[in-house]
Amino acid sequence: MSISISNSFSPTSFAAANSYSNSAAAQRIQQPTNDSADTVNLSESQQVVQLYQQGQQVSQIASSLSLTVDTVNSYLGISGPQ
Repeated sequence: MSISISNSFSPTSFAAANSYSNSAAAQRIQQPTNDSADTVNLSESQQVVQLYQQGQQVSQIASSLSLTVDTVNSYLGISGPQ
């Protein structure tokens, strides 16, 4: 018994079609997007918390964000010396 399927891809046409779709997908991935919808603006306090969670010291955070150490401590809920 033999089966015949018409309108099928030959191995070479399938490889060519697959190669084209892979290169087209690669081009879409490599192109940078300029969508401002992907931008997140963190508040000052959120930036402080994020930097602290990343392991930065309070003095480093204060310096990099041009804040006082007291302000950074306040955002982090750290009370000063009593």
